[in-house]
Amino acid sequence: MVVTDPFVTPSAESRVSNGRGTATVLPVPAPLRPPRAPRRPTRRMLHGVEIVDDFAWMRHTDDPALLSYLEAENAWCDAGTAHLADLRADIARELADALPDEDESAPWVSGDWDYRTRRPAGTQYPVLVRRVRRSDGTAAPDLVLLDENALADGHDFLELGVCDPSPDGSLLAYSVDHEGAEVYTLRVRDLDTGTDLPDELTGTYYGLAWAGDRGSLLYTTLDDAYRPDTVRRHVLGTPQSADQVVWHEPDRRFELEIEPTRSGAWVRLVARSRDTSEVRLLPTAALDGTPVLVAEQVPGREYFVDHQPGPDGGRLLVVTDLDAPEYRVMATPVATPGPEHWTEIVAHDPAVRVESADAFGEHVVVTERSGGMVRLRLLDRAGSTVRLIEPDAAGEVVQLARNDEQDVTAVRVVREGWVRPPATVDHDLATGAETPVHEQRVRRSLAGLRCEVVAATAQDGTSVPMTLVRSGDPVAGAPCLIYGYGAYESSLDPEFWPEMLPLADRGVTFAVAHVRGGGELGRHWWQQGRLLRKPTTFTDFVSCARHLVDTGVTTADRLAARGISAGGLLMGAVAHLAPEDFALVVAEVPFVDVVATLLDDSLPLTVAEWEEWGDPRDPEQFACLRGYSPYDNLPGPRRPALLVTASRNDPRVSVHEPAKWVAKQREAEETAPAERAQPLLFRTALGGAAHTGPAGRYDAWAHEAFLHAVTLDQLGLT
Repeated sequence: MVVTDPFVTPSAESRVSNGRGTATVLPVPAPLRPPRAPRRPTRRMLHGVEIVDDFAWMRHTDDPALLSYLEAENAWCDAGTAHLADLRADIARELADALPDEDESAPWVSGDWDYRTRRPAGTQYPVLVRRVRRSDGTAAPDLVLLDENALADGHDFLELGVCDPSPDGSLLAYSVDHEGAEVYTLRVRDLDTGTDLPDELTGTYYGLAWAGDRGSLLYTTLDDAYRPDTVRRHVLGTPQSADQVVWHEPDRRFELEIEPTRSGAWVRLVARSRDTSEVRLLPTAALDGTPVLVAEQVPGREYFVDHQPGPDGGRLLVVTDLDAPEYRVMATPVATPGPEHWTEIVAHDPAVRVESADAFGEHVVVTERSGGMVRLRLLDRAGSTVRLIEPDAAGEVVQLARNDEQDVTAVRVVREGWVRPPATVDHDLATGAETPVHEQRVRRSLAGLRCEVVAATAQDGTSVPMTLVRSGDPVAGAPCLIYGYGAYESSLDPEFWPEMLPLADRGVTFAVAHVRGGGELGRHWWQQGRLLRKPTTFTDFVSCARHLVDTGVTTADRLAARGISAGGLLMGAVAHLAPEDFALVVAEVPFVDVVATLLDDSLPLTVAEWEEWGDPRDPEQFACLRGYSPYDNLPGPRRPALLVTASRNDPRVSVHEPAKWVAKQREAEETAPAERAQPLLFRTALGGAAHTGPAGRYDAWAHEAFLHAVTLDQLGLT
């Protein structure tokens, strides 16, 4: 098997073993000078400010000049990192050796079957299998339902969008993307014969719900801006052109989601913006009916529902921020879903962020966040607390695993931490006893890994938590990699990252900065790093970095920073804000052309993003955005080393954003050379990668090995 890194364009090849195959390394002659992109200046006036953009033409991603520039940057990057080929091979081999070559996931129960995914030895992608659950406890043979490696045959990329069996287990709906653009083709497989039905639905997105009789299903489609704006109903055996529109959402701030309730009685149809939601319910017994509205849309109000069966159709559990900034749990009869009928069962607590409420038989499991810790609260039907299910240690988390069944005596949960591989257990609802189900196997000792939670002080005096992971006892001034995100109320919760092991083994401390803009400390933590308060995210990260230096964990010349997407924006902002605080900044698929992107509502996600970042058509918001946009605020002559990545097919952060940023930096440094000769490396996946990188496990490890090798090189550890 040949393992290819999609961020490399092969020419004359050399082969480097990664332990499970080979990675292609490009031995290109070193170019005499960094690439230069052509300048095609455009000018516009906004709020009395003239905006000159020499590289706006890159917005047209099919322009041959852009491809030529990306290829030239790849060649420059490969030439500049050719000396790291052996190190990359070593790291890729270490990643492959850390986890079993043949592995399987924790099982989940649905109907009469146990499902799981397996990764056969030497393969890139998993295989979905199931076995009949026998009453005598004996193991039945596995039946292969879907082999992703077969679906990937002939393609350099594969990602599944949906993969859902019908209620009776006879059919499997699955969707495939071969480009990385998150636009899927949906098929239906007959699991008795193993063959696909003639039905083929194109242009689909995430989310699917089966009718109770398996004769039809609901799915979502995208508009021209890649927004899931329509829910459609497909009757098996009919053409896609005949599909019924169930819900179309014209408001471009909102995206549509669909998901069946765990009870199987209803399908949730949800319209969501960044801070507003609306839910409609459709019975699975009548997908051709009219959806029932739960509560009218109110700007700035969110609510989410689950169904708990019972007399007269049961009740709805509603998690809402109505008069509850950190959310509370309400209940209402299915027959009268409106807010005027809501009754509180879990009161608002400003110190506890309620994230979800899931019904299991006569119990309710509430996922909540307190003091940065995620835990589960088990309630009886009346809302009284039965017990708290808490993490075993600091730096760990406990959360619901996949639970497809509603009427159960035990819920399946996962216990996991930064230095603890995920362990799946069944938690008995009556007694609290936990029975092991599955544990991620690791083919090496983790005994030397240490996890510590510390706090940095932000510029405004706020305490910002930070997690440190290292191998062995602390060593003063050790090399360090600090990671951050800080957007969308997304939390960097404890998670076992085997990808970090090669760094830890080489003495690198891994730090995770839980900055504002994320949701680690609750809804208010997000609000303090959003819109006009967005710069708080960046200053929090700098405070965390300086805390690491001030407390002797590391030194500025041995500190690297890394972030992806919105975290890539964070990297671009701190490279300008505090260039001397970092030896290296790794910005993966970074959202860096903030003002221009938010002014172009034809781009994917732009309209919805106004509620996260701000709308530059407003003068005050324009000033804020322009004040930190990395494209408008370059790191300057004393910048750290920069490693920037992109994906040509990325629908979330268009390839033109990082390309423009790098091109502008190159031009600036040619005009006024940098005071320090630090590398500027830019690498684009021209095919075979999505927003988050390659999909196949060996390809992903090869890409991770490249990022690690550059990091280690800049930290002086090669």
